[in-house]
Amino acid sequence: MAHKVVIESTGDEFLVNEGNNIIDAALENKIVMPYSCRTGSCGTCKGRVVSGNYKLADSAEDLITDEEATQGYALLCSVIPLSDMVIHPTDVKKAGDIEIKKVPVRVAELNKLADDVMQIKLQTPATEPFRYLPGQYIDILLKNNVRRSYSLASKEPMDSKIELHIRHMSGGLFTDHVFAEDGTGMKVREILRIEGPLGTFYLRKDSNKPIVFIATGTGFAPIKAIIEDMIESGIQREATLYWGGRRPHDIYMMDFCNDIASKHEWLKFIPVVSQPESSDGWTGRTGNVSDAVLEDFSDLSGFEVYACGSPFVLEITRDALVEKTNLPESKFFADLFISQADTEDNDG
Repeated sequence: MAHKVVIESTGDEFLVNEGNNIIDAALENKIVMPYSCRTGSCGTCKGRVVSGNYKLADSAEDLITDEEATQGYALLCSVIPLSDMVIHPTDVKKAGDIEIKKVPVRVAELNKLADDVMQIKLQTPATEPFRYLPGQYIDILLKNNVRRSYSLASKEPMDSKIELHIRHMSGGLFTDHVFAEDGTGMKVREILRIEGPLGTFYLRKDSNKPIVFIATGTGFAPIKAIIEDMIESGIQREATLYWGGRRPHDIYMMDFCNDIASKHEWLKFIPVVSQPESSDGWTGRTGNVSDAVLEDFSDLSGFEVYACGSPFVLEITRDALVEKTNLPESKFFADLFISQADTEDNDG
């Protein structure tokens, strides 16, 4: 049995088969609402249920406050309709020619960007163009229905190669394979299967607002893709990139960022190191990346913020920016890294 879901703000409607959640059903119907992890762990898909009965998936985490719950808010990726429903997500767009699909890919390049960060370039089928919006992510499909999510680290390529930045999580089912040096590790020409593109982390090009980019760790990957696309598209919105790491080597493409910032007046790059050691010889900004943003900006009411990285850091950053700089919450766009270490088996 299927239930009809109507989006109050646009009038769009779609059917959700019994047992399915709202976000997955909307994507099947080429309707895109804000989402990221699709497991109820990040809160990106928070929206209001106007009417209808539903149950929550077992995976749903407690990211809705009691006050929000009384107002009808829920994580739409965890909402399983039990009747026809009316919902009000924070944003809606049609997928257009960006199609979510499963395709085989071949490992084309493996390059270490740091001791624990691997750049992987994957060759997609030349006969089946893989289109995406810079900032989106893919799932790598492993055995036994296991998935691992990674952001796309480059603008849409002309040579059918897509780029990932993968951090080694010791004990990780997939990342141990990527980094293994005993002959069992990932090799060029290895075949993988992926699904994507996924997520709603991409530049809102209908805006002229200045931008603050915030990255922690490999959260730089989708921001790199967005900045590369801005350069190619001739978008010159004033932008400041903050990239935080514990040690300088965690900011693994520092030279790249300094170089593009030196070539484009609209872009400023500020690396921030939270735990430098004397041997690092670090003379740049220190402390938490969120504190650095707060030190530099007292009023972000006219800005957009695009942030990617640790959920803990980004949640603190969002709350601080909304409270202390008047940033509208709707202008904080985030892609939170929900690694398997945050859920079950310590993978990244």
